[in-house]
Amino acid sequence: MKLAIISDIHGNYDAFQEVLTDIDRCKVDQIISLGDNIGYGPEPDRVVQKLIELDIPSVLGNHELALKNEKFLNWFNPVARKSLLKTRDLLSDSSIAFVKSLKSYLSIDGCRCVHGFPPDSPLIYMFQPSEKRKKKVFDEIGERICFIGHTHTLEIMGYDGERIESGDLPKGLTRLEPEKKYIVNIGSVGQPRDDSNEAKYVIWDTSADTIEVRFVPYEVAVVVRKIKDAGLPEEHADRLW
Repeated sequence: MKLAIISDIHGNYDAFQEVLTDIDRCKVDQIISLGDNIGYGPEPDRVVQKLIELDIPSVLGNHELALKNEKFLNWFNPVARKSLLKTRDLLSDSSIAFVKSLKSYLSIDGCRCVHGFPPDSPLIYMFQPSEKRKKKVFDEIGERICFIGHTHTLEIMGYDGERIESGDLPKGLTRLEPEKKYIVNIGSVGQPRDDSNEAKYVIWDTSADTIEVRFVPYEVAVVVRKIKDAGLPEEHADRLW
């Protein structure tokens, strides 16, 4: 089975559409979103409606959490909070209902899907837990692989029962070791924060036991203009470059 795992679309419908086209060419069996489908970007409603249309399951991201429970708005910096409040105005009632229905994790086809860090946090970043805490999480979760987003970067963490090894997840194919458990940070579709402004996502081939990182170009300038025209913070437009 081939699973396409996407994350952090952040209202960037142009990037999302190009990723969907690329996924279609790759002939995957299912698509899963790791949340933060909204926030920062100019077309959150189009993104959410496409998720609904294609029946793509998603977990709760920190941006969705803040719309689901407004007390979490204070978790964000002032610029991100301003963007979220504007995002709320851009969402239809059905999209808001979808956002509020999301759960903090999914277990699908032998993998766990979480936005931030397992077992189920939409807020904790991969770099925050101690080594001891990470080992405890590896030992406690039943799934061999956990896919996460949140940092908008590509990383992989492997655990053999004693030692954790961490590093960047490179473009292209990475073959997994059958005796290890993994936490895989899959980057971002709509707001990448690495050396490339292309949209990122991964394909997990369960039969070959590989993870393929895909880089997908899209018209960044078009989205930059849409963000500014929508009255969203320009910082989130400029960061796309």
